[in-house]
Amino acid sequence: MALTDDITSLADLDLAGKRVLVRVDFNVPLDPEGEVADDTRIRKALPTITYCIEHGARLVLASHLGRPKGEPDPKLSLRPVGSRLAELLGKPVTLVDEVVGDGATNRVAALRDGDVLLLENLRFHPGEKKNDPQLARELAALCDVYVNDAFGTAHRAHASTAGVPALVPDRAAGLLLLRELEVFAKLLESPQRPLVALLGGAKVSDKIQVLRSLLDRVDELCIGGAMANTFLLAQGHPVGRSLVEAGKKDLASDILSGARAREVTVHLPTDLLVADGLDATSGRVVSVDDVSEGDMILDVGPSTGAAFAEAARAARTIFWNGPMGLFENPAFAEGTFALARAVAESDAISVVGGGDSVSAVNQAGVADQISHISTGGGASLELVQGKVLPGVAALRK
Repeated sequence: MALTDDITSLADLDLAGKRVLVRVDFNVPLDPEGEVADDTRIRKALPTITYCIEHGARLVLASHLGRPKGEPDPKLSLRPVGSRLAELLGKPVTLVDEVVGDGATNRVAALRDGDVLLLENLRFHPGEKKNDPQLARELAALCDVYVNDAFGTAHRAHASTAGVPALVPDRAAGLLLLRELEVFAKLLESPQRPLVALLGGAKVSDKIQVLRSLLDRVDELCIGGAMANTFLLAQGHPVGRSLVEAGKKDLASDILSGARAREVTVHLPTDLLVADGLDATSGRVVSVDDVSEGDMILDVGPSTGAAFAEAARAARTIFWNGPMGLFENPAFAEGTFALARAVAESDAISVVGGGDSVSAVNQAGVADQISHISTGGGASLELVQGKVLPGVAALRK
């Protein structure tokens, strides 16, 4: 089944005068003063929100923020999000101080066409993460139409993503969610070749199934970041005091064997940037055979970066998830930023997912040159693994 099969689009629904509950992803970072530090996710939701307003919907928005423990936490209120959304829309956004209850019911009943209401943080309610049927029924009672536009939470079977749509016959994917599904459908089902995957991050164990799935899809695989250390160790190279999963050496070897059997080219680091600690202000370049016992591998070296960049430039389709090194430290950011520039310069269809990778293309100033920046790191990886996303499955007819 294709990712978008049997899913109604927003344009197929009559929204005029209807109470429309839109599950959005407003899980944004807040600054020390409690204000929105990065409104990217709010902006990403604007096309769907604006569409609903322009088509006469009585709009009810629902989102989580942070990780409250199933009870109200003033530091994680959606109030600053509602204020920022109102600024972006140029119209009032009313925040309800509860998720469900009489107050929410009365506020929704008072809505007029084009009005916008924002429910308080969904995770203030203990039933959200538990996909509690009662919470799902109470949320469903607030709407005539349900729209999911939160790709970043579509891999969670929560009340607002899986429970509610099962109770609302008129349901659809929002513009953002539908775009995400269309992009990944093309990436997974009919990519232009060669398809090159760029994988980084900390642990092999976090991406075992992703790696295995990609072996059946890609032409080339570039592995960097700390996860590359385990592959280097499996090949007999020293890794010093670097982050490594020594117990996953056999797994790394199996993945390399699987790649050879499928004639998938795997690029691993040939040189590295090492230092004596995470807080170092500079590093030195060594070959993979010259890492000393006191060294920590913190970035790929220039030759490796050039090889990864060449693979990216020659690709027709690119999927990138995970940084190439400790890019949070400027001394070890060049490997990741150089790759970001190479992906941007490529003529390939480029898909970037995962918070760190997205942050890297933003910091490198090339975000506008990437074909698609995904709003869901976890959701995108589960799609690549071939998993069914509960929030998407719940939308199917």
